[in-house]
Amino acid sequence: MEQAASDLEENRREQQELIRRLETLREEEALLKGILDLAEHPSAVPEQARDEEPAGPARTPPGAVTPPAPAQRSDTATRKRRGARTRRPPAGRRPLLRDLLLGLLAGHEEPCSAAELREELLRAHPDRMPTPQVVRNTLEGLVAKGLIRRHKQKRSVLYTVVAPDGRDGTGGDDGAAHGTG
Repeated sequence: MEQAASDLEENRREQQELIRRLETLREEEALLKGILDLAEHPSAVPEQARDEEPAGPARTPPGAVTPPAPAQRSDTATRKRRGARTRRPPAGRRPLLRDLLLGLLAGHEEPCSAAELREELLRAHPDRMPTPQVVRNTLEGLVAKGLIRRHKQKRSVLYTVVAPDGRDGTGGDDGAAHGTG
């Protein structure tokens, strides 16, 4: 009887780990779809629009929809057909990784590395366990949207939030934001 209870508990732990890994993979898939869409359609987000938008809640890139729960699938399909995008996660859903990283980065006056942001995220949200690559990809997606700026110092890459006026608060633009207009 004890063995069965132990096996059941182990099975539950493994299920929880698999659920966390699946959520991470879904986030990564959504991010990669968004990056691919931006790469395939660079004119989809005009540079002028990126520069004028405040660094508030991040927009969802086209095609970067997190798979909905089965009960919400038809509503999501309807919105998708109409071309509407959700700006906030539905009630009961966890915030998107990009929103968490943007919030953490906004709290820093100095540029931060992806590793520093990941460590801070793990401390603030122990239920979230994104890989270093997922964090870097998410940050690069925010750079592509013009919400944060990338700074290279020797072999390090650091990030800062772009203020609503288009400045990043570091005293100048290093030209690292890519895209031509």
